[in-house]
Amino acid sequence: MTNISKHKILDQAKESFSQEDYKRALEKFAEVLQNFPNSKEAYNGVILSEMALSGETGAEALFDYYEILKEEDTEEADAIMSEILKNMDGTLEELGKAFTQPLRERLEFEDGILYSDFQKLLENGGDFKEIFENIMFSTRVIISERDDFIDFLEKLIENDFAEMALNYLESALSVYPSDELLQKLLKKLAKAKGKKA
Repeated sequence: MTNISKHKILDQAKESFSQEDYKRALEKFAEVLQNFPNSKEAYNGVILSEMALSGETGAEALFDYYEILKEEDTEEADAIMSEILKNMDGTLEELGKAFTQPLRERLEFEDGILYSDFQKLLENGGDFKEIFENIMFSTRVIISERDDFIDFLEKLIENDFAEMALNYLESALSVYPSDELLQKLLKKLAKAKGKKA
């Protein structure tokens, strides 16, 4: 397989994925991977296609994010996506526990500040970045409500904590793959990273 046909088949694979023909996308990414075993793009494409085929709707958001990252730096995009996909294993169960466990139980074994108390500090004229950095080193923010979690992610993105926001978002999307707000935040984060680059 020549380099020209490699790119042509990758384009066909991405086009199929965009048209929600995940089976064909998987076949095309696998074809490239068979001939170019070191192609990170083909490898990531195979995993994303398999995720989409198994009904994980977060795969589309991750695919879009990957495409945006590639516009900036293909090599870095491949590395970031490989890391995301690798870290997604096992996060589902842990995050599921964190969101379903009663707040009192969590407070019994977690040292932390409730998000509502954290918001009060901000309302009293505090700077998010400064307050959050102080809290990060001494305790943790405990979030029990979905809306608070979304608000927290937006504040992280707005205050240049993009990597941290991405980590939270990846975990959340693995538990709630079809959550539209989380997918919008993923796109917002990708744009924020794009502007910074």
